[in-house]
Amino acid sequence: MNSKNQSPVKKLLGIRGMGAALTAFVGLVVIYIAFGIINQAVFSGQNIQNLLRSMSKYLLIGIAQSYVLITGNIDLSIGTMVGMSAMISATLMTRGVHPIVAILVALVSCLVVGVVNGYLVGKFRLPPFIATLGTMFVTRGIAYMVNNNRNTDAIATGIGKEAADRFQNFFYYGKTFGVYNTFWIALVAFIIFFFILSKTRSGRHIYAIGSNIDAAKLSGVNVVLTTTKTYLVSSICSCIVGLILCAQAGMGNMEAGNMYEMYGVAAGVIGGVSPLGGTGLLLGTFAGAAVWQTLENGLNMIGAQVGIQRVVIGVIVVGAVLLDVVVRSGQFGKKKKA
Repeated sequence: MNSKNQSPVKKLLGIRGMGAALTAFVGLVVIYIAFGIINQAVFSGQNIQNLLRSMSKYLLIGIAQSYVLITGNIDLSIGTMVGMSAMISATLMTRGVHPIVAILVALVSCLVVGVVNGYLVGKFRLPPFIATLGTMFVTRGIAYMVNNNRNTDAIATGIGKEAADRFQNFFYYGKTFGVYNTFWIALVAFIIFFFILSKTRSGRHIYAIGSNIDAAKLSGVNVVLTTTKTYLVSSICSCIVGLILCAQAGMGNMEAGNMYEMYGVAAGVIGGVSPLGGTGLLLGTFAGAAVWQTLENGLNMIGAQVGIQRVVIGVIVVGAVLLDVVVRSGQFGKKKKA
C-alpha cells in the first residue's frame, strides 16, 4: 500500500521504535493509576510536582545513555561524570568562584571526557565497555581529588547565601509557572536532543552506525565524529545532573551519581531503546524515565522496601531487553511449520 494512503495512526506506528515508546506510555498510565488507587496521596499536586522533579534526573541521564546505546555502544562514565561535575562546581564555589564560571569549568571537564570516550571507541576501536570503564575510574578519581578526598562545605560559605540561593533555586528548588525548574531544564534538553536525533543528518548517522557500522562507513558517515558527538551529548547531560545534585544538597558529594549510568540504561531500554543499537526514540526514553520514577515513587508511597523496588525495576529492565531480542530475532513473526 502506498504510504500516502496510510492512516496517520499507521504512519505513526510505522516509525521504528514508536510501538515500544507508546507501550511504555501506556504502562506508565496503568502503573500510576494502580498506585493511586492503593494510595490516593499519589494523585496529590505536591506528589506530582516531586515526581516530575525527581524524574528529570532520570530523563537527562536516559538521554545521555540513549544517544550512545543507539550507536550500539555504552557509556559507563555517566555516573562518575555526574559526581565530577558536582564536586568541581561545588569546590570552586566554596572557594569564592562565581557560579557561572564554576558551571563552565565543570562543563568543559565533562566535555573533555566525552571527546576522550568518543575517540577511544570511534577511532581506536576500543570496546566501549573497556574504554568507558577506564574513564569511569578516572572521573571518579578526579571527583575525589578536587577537594582533597572529602566532601565540600556548603557552597554558601564561599559565594555567600544570596548567590548560593540563586544557584540552588535555578537548578532545583525554584519554580517557573508553578513547576520546579529542574523539570523545565530537563524538558528543554529533551526537546533539543530529540530534534537533533530525529530531524537532522547527525541523527540519521547515529542510527546508521547502530544499524550497520560497515554500511554506514561505505555511505560516507564519519564514524569517529558521529560517535564522539553521542559521547558529548552524554557529557552535557551528565554535567547538568551533577549541577542539579549540587544544588539539591547545597554542597559537593564525592559519591554523587553513583550507579546513574545504569539508571540511564534502564530509562532507555524500558522506553524501547535497544542496547543492540540502531533502534529507539527519545520519546520512549521520556516514558522510560517516567515509568522508573513512578515505580520508585509509588512503591515508596505504599511502604515497599528499597530491595523490593530494585527487584521490580530490575525485572522490568530484563523483560524489556528480552522483548527487544525476541522481536529482532523475528520470533513474533514466524509461523510454525506443519
